[in-house]
Amino acid sequence: MAVMEGTRALKSWAGDYDFAVDGGAVSTITLRSQDGPLPLGAVIVSGYLDVQTACLSATGTMALNSEGAADLLAAAAQAALTLGRKSIIPAATGVTAVKLTAARSPAVTIATAAFTAGKFTLVLEYR
Repeated sequence: MAVMEGTRALKSWAGDYDFAVDGGAVSTITLRSQDGPLPLGAVIVSGYLDVQTACLSATGTMALNSEGAADLLAAAAQAALTLGRKSIIPAATGVTAVKLTAARSPAVTIATAAFTAGKFTLVLEYR
């Protein structure tokens, strides 16, 4: 029988983006978290995006990444990033789960054009 490190208990991670703190330039911005990075081998099974201030840009997009490009949220224009809770790709199914090959801090990738406003918290559940 294989030995697993840690526990099998479901854990949570939260990271924040705030235009007033992080800016909105076309770039990849690591989300700020008191939880530190997600550990090596973590399997992200679900989560959500809680938008507190609508994300605004003329033509820009935002994607959320952990292990690979847009694996948490595909590139979304401002119309998809309005106030409230939004679904992300990991949806408690095997096919949507994301397994980390190194300790990583999720990030937001801003593409196409800069953003001029926005604030959200990404909440992830992982094992």
